Amino acid sequence: MNPYIGHDSQIYGIEEHRLAGGRGAGMRILEINNGKGIELAVTPDRAGDIARLRFKGINMSYMSPCGYVSPAYYDCIGSNWLKSFTAGFLTTCGLQAVGSPCTDEGEELPLHGSIANQPCEQAYWTEEGDILVVHMVVKDEVIFGRKLRMEREIRVSTSENTFEIYDVIKNTGDRVEPVEILYHMNMGYPLLDEDSIVKIPSVEVKPRDNHAAEDIENWMHMEKPTAGYQERCYYHKFSGREGQASIYQPKLGTGLAISFDTEKLDGFVEWKMMGVRDYVLGLECGNCYPDGRDVMRRTGMLKFLSPREKKEYRVKVSMIESRE
Repeated sequence: MNPYIGHDSQIYGIEEHRLAGGRGAGMRILEINNGKGIELAVTPDRAGDIARLRFKGINMSYMSPCGYVSPAYYDCIGSNWLKSFTAGFLTTCGLQAVGSPCTDEGEELPLHGSIANQPCEQAYWTEEGDILVVHMVVKDEVIFGRKLRMEREIRVSTSENTFEIYDVIKNTGDRVEPVEILYHMNMGYPLLDEDSIVKIPSVEVKPRDNHAAEDIENWMHMEKPTAGYQERCYYHKFSGREGQASIYQPKLGTGLAISFDTEKLDGFVEWKMMGVRDYVLGLECGNCYPDGRDVMRRTGMLKFLSPREKKEYRVKVSMIESRE
């Protein structure tokens, strides 16, 4: 125990709050402070996603015009997912679908699946040495259909400026189920602007479509907010098992790096959206690409879970305090 303080919250800790007003009214927010500069806002009512990330008072993430939106407002038809897309630092896409709305083997699937709009059934936190751990369980289970469960931990270090998202996805049903997941991580101003340095040490970069192909030589260059900008997506492949992506803001002397296992998360997406107020860079690792589950099935990239089988995914985020 530190003899200088009366309560741990003087140095670090987790506090639970509830929002009042607007479409987010009533939502639980877990405010996490690691005592070294990281501040996270975790949302147990939205799959344990991360709505905000600040580092030493600097905003690192993108908050969409939707703001905080309770799952009660979720519309699963087509692309109406966008009406409740908070974005934040992390929005989890899946588990039954990622990407474009489609029909796969007779099942109609919405944009990016429904998991981000599922409240956690359990949410509590513990302290494990120098790690603050938020434990959450969210179910994507329906009668006569898929029965998938995600056990999530947000693990925040109090000794260094890093945190991890650790997920275990289980098939609790009696049939083989397709499973897709995409960690939709969204960089925003002032971390993101036309001077930001983006590095993705991939060995292959492919444009998602012809529009992205027209400007592929500038995939790593950010631009000023541009009226009428149409999003560009690039798919990256890595050599070896460690995938990495980073963004650094030279004017602020800060940034962040993302690392993940490319054998488990073999689909990395760079979402470049330089619009007015829709100004965001997505650095998104996943086990698929966002082209629709039907496309992933045809290309052989779709993953499956047998009954009682589980898959583990881990993503690490590290703050950067110097250009080197």
